[in-house]
Amino acid sequence: MPRTRKPRAGSMQFWPRVRARYSYARIRNWSSSSEAKPLGFAGYKVGMTHLLISDNRQHSLTKGTEIFCPVTILECPPLKTFSIRFYKKTQNISKIVDEIFADSLDKELERKITIPKKKRKEFPQSENFDYVRLLCCTQPKLTTIGKKKADIFEIAIGGGKEQQLAYAKEKLGKEINVNESFKEGQMLDVHSLTREKGLQGPVRRFGIQLRQHKSEKSRRNPGSLGAWNAQGHIMWRTAHAGKTGHHLRTEYNKWLIKIGNKPEEIIPKGGFLHYGNVKNQYIILKGTIVGTQKRLIRLTEPTRQKKTIEAPQITYTSLESKQGK
Repeated sequence: MPRTRKPRAGSMQFWPRVRARYSYARIRNWSSSSEAKPLGFAGYKVGMTHLLISDNRQHSLTKGTEIFCPVTILECPPLKTFSIRFYKKTQNISKIVDEIFADSLDKELERKITIPKKKRKEFPQSENFDYVRLLCCTQPKLTTIGKKKADIFEIAIGGGKEQQLAYAKEKLGKEINVNESFKEGQMLDVHSLTREKGLQGPVRRFGIQLRQHKSEKSRRNPGSLGAWNAQGHIMWRTAHAGKTGHHLRTEYNKWLIKIGNKPEEIIPKGGFLHYGNVKNQYIILKGTIVGTQKRLIRLTEPTRQKKTIEAPQITYTSLESKQGK
């Protein structure tokens, strides 16, 4: 009797296996905060390096000693706020009931949206909306990545709706820095898109097992499609080839080690590969982050935070060339 072969159908955690529509992440869930402040920010992925830090974790076996720590650097130029959106909760969804634009808007926004000619200045009454969000744009012209078109997204605000409105009025048309949203030592949620890998087969896309070397016709396909295919198409559970990468992923509880204002403290010899030099504020996160260099990474307050750790003392930052020489 031949051996019945049923390879693993791939992870059902991420399904459907579709590619993201935009080059930056969409955030569907925001954490709550009693303080009126931005609950998120965004930065461009620079690259990785390593530090020597003093281990200050309470129950660590290496507490009080220097440990090696791989880190990721994000350049965070200030965000520009240009609109306030007012939302009203309905039975199923929240709807935009009003929007107020800033008096003066940057010319770079014309590359992305149609700037309205007439702008309202009357703010709605508090009973007509439930919460407020700021519509912000990035300023890639301040960096060295060679990008001109700004990225536009919403940022939630903490506090009650009166506090949200007061903060939004204060920041409308002005800049927001990363240290207004986060502080050193806290945990962050990172939202980004994975690297694009193009069309890949089922072995790489789903991780199915290679067939025996004497198998007929093919060695890298899933084999029999099963008896249940009378519905006129192949079921989505079957591992097939398709486009891989450019998927939205969220990493929870990434440790924010440092918020820096002096780029010369982290720029290695020859600059960062595929990025160049850092010119603005930057943050250092422990570990790796999905995505390529120059990609916009969105950061939010943690939704599953279990612990808080103070920012460690950095004793050494690697400035050696990343050219591999």
